[in-house]
Amino acid sequence: MKKTTLLRLINYIKKSTPTLILTLILAAATVILNLYIPILAGEAIDCIVSKGNVDFASLVPILIKIGIYSALSALFSWCMNVINNRIAYHTVRDMRNDAFKKLNRLPISYIDSHPHGDLVSRIVTDTETVSDGLIIGFTNLFSGVMTILATLIFMLSLNVYITLVVVVVTPVSLLVAKFIAKRTYSLFRKQSETVGEETAFINEYITGQKTVKAYSKEADVTQRFDEINERLRRHSLKAIFYSSITNPSTRFVNSIVYMGVALFGCISIISGSGLTVGSLSAFLSYANQYTKPFNEISGVITELQNAFACADRVFSLLDEQEQTPDAESAAEPNEAKGNVAFKNVDFSYTSDRELIKDLSLRVKSGQHIAIVGPTGCGKTTLINLLMRFYDVDSGGISVDGINIRNIKRGSLRRNYGMVLQDTWIMSGSVRDNIKLGNPDASDEDVIAAAKRAHAHSFIKRLPKGYDTVISDNGGLSQGQKQLICIARIMLTTPSMLILDEATSSIDTRTEMKIQDAFSLLMKGKTAFIVAHRLSTIKNADMIIVMNNGNIVETGSHNELIKQNGFYAKLYNSQFDRVN
Repeated sequence: MKKTTLLRLINYIKKSTPTLILTLILAAATVILNLYIPILAGEAIDCIVSKGNVDFASLVPILIKIGIYSALSALFSWCMNVINNRIAYHTVRDMRNDAFKKLNRLPISYIDSHPHGDLVSRIVTDTETVSDGLIIGFTNLFSGVMTILATLIFMLSLNVYITLVVVVVTPVSLLVAKFIAKRTYSLFRKQSETVGEETAFINEYITGQKTVKAYSKEADVTQRFDEINERLRRHSLKAIFYSSITNPSTRFVNSIVYMGVALFGCISIISGSGLTVGSLSAFLSYANQYTKPFNEISGVITELQNAFACADRVFSLLDEQEQTPDAESAAEPNEAKGNVAFKNVDFSYTSDRELIKDLSLRVKSGQHIAIVGPTGCGKTTLINLLMRFYDVDSGGISVDGINIRNIKRGSLRRNYGMVLQDTWIMSGSVRDNIKLGNPDASDEDVIAAAKRAHAHSFIKRLPKGYDTVISDNGGLSQGQKQLICIARIMLTTPSMLILDEATSSIDTRTEMKIQDAFSLLMKGKTAFIVAHRLSTIKNADMIIVMNNGNIVETGSHNELIKQNGFYAKLYNSQFDRVN
């Protein structure tokens, strides 16, 4: 266990300090009541002198006290458990909130380079394990420690020498707990990491299930899953093995303590040291209560090791380097004019693979710029840089003369309307999905935007029309999802547009209608259009031809065709003759 992990966890728990103090008071009260009951039981036993010789006058009040103290102990214990649950759930709620907020502050590069299933596992599964560990820890650890201390005091008040017998054997339990704790942390950490890997793999498989079946790769996928599952089995079995030896080991120590107390207690009674049968009965009860917490605490330590291992994974996410924050003095333009310039831009996703080198480009307000080129040439990368999903390695990009690093990300992105080839639909109604970029839009505006995107007709055929609940996982075809994404942009009327294969999943007839709608939407606005079908960008003001991260040609369609260069070859590869 890392000390830093424990300290950070304590910082979360400190927010519940008042309730934590209350639960400690309740734990102390419960322990004291539970430990006072054996003394009363011993006094009750001493009231029974012999057969037919019972001091009922003294016995009945003692029995009433035992009943009252037992009821109070149960009530305090119930209250303590309720409070402990609240502390644990509030602590984990704060951890989840921080982890989810962290996702919003992480750069896109981190999200792109890490399995999504593993991130989900950290925020959901690992935090749940922390919650379970804290509940067990608060409930059993506090009570266990207080029981040990209070029992020692009660035993010392009865007989010092027999108490020493109990104390001498105690280190054995501590050594057992230490032995187990050392081994369980690393094992539970490996178990948690493998659970995250398995979650990521299952998420990947479900997402790409059609592709797996299309290529008949079910056997390969199953083999890969079996390999991960086997590793999880090995790590889990080792972790469970070491955690499971806790109970029998501590019970063995408990039996030794009990035997020692019984032996020395009987010798004391026979020798006439003043120890009564009732006192020995109370002592044996204390011996059980004294050793029982060691058994529970050893189990608690195992659970806490698992919780700390999972907490460490959550904290490692929270420690990831965030995207560069916006400067306080950063500009917040309400409506950009649309003058965009790239100046000597260098960028690569990884340091060992150069992508864009010394790229310069100037776009005037209102121009429609088409970006074409073979797959992997850097078209979508330009979009990522324009939106500041990634920051340039060197050089600069400016909008209306202001470097976008000096513009707040939210303000920059509000000035862009973007439709990507990869559509995303949130879980919610069709209306809410269309209003994503303009929550205050009226129903009339939503319907008008859907009509311009040619989505209104299929939306009306849905079970509840615009109130139909949809999600990204099903219910709509890819083309219908794309039409809803197009309706979003129709509703926002941004200053600049980015269309990255915006109609790739739509039939040709609908695409022609949407292109007309886009023409009206783009009128007077700067637009960047990424297209593979070159027929859709023939009317662009400027066509940028990219290859290997560099701009190799620029010009209008007719100019580039006349040059008979790279663009002409791309165009001719799609058509039998040049138009």
